[in-house]
Amino acid sequence: MNKFFAIVKTFALTALLATSAFAAEKVNINTADAATLDRVLVGVGPSKAEAIVVYRKQNGAFRTADQLTGVKGIGLATIEKNRDRIMVGGVAAGPAKALPGKAAAKPMATKTAPSKAR
Repeated sequence: MNKFFAIVKTFALTALLATSAFAAEKVNINTADAATLDRVLVGVGPSKAEAIVVYRKQNGAFRTADQLTGVKGIGLATIEKNRDRIMVGGVAAGPAKALPGKAAAKPMATKTAPSKAR
């Protein structure tokens, strides 16, 4: 009977640890150092992480996650992979917004009724 409880305890502890391992760690891109950015963000190594920190020092705080596209080597694909990990000013990064100088996604076409001339 004691073996049974030991096995159940071991299984429960393993399940608990495995669940927490899948939770994505979040990082505030306005306050994190290069080592933290490198560790948390997928597809961002030491050189890109350092580039984020340099860009932030030169241009000020990021207002959106999408502003990371201004950093050389960071594209929308990298941002999308990390959107659930990126925080800006204490809040998780929201949906993509258009940036000045960057092509925005085209809105879906909608049909409108022709207007009548009077």
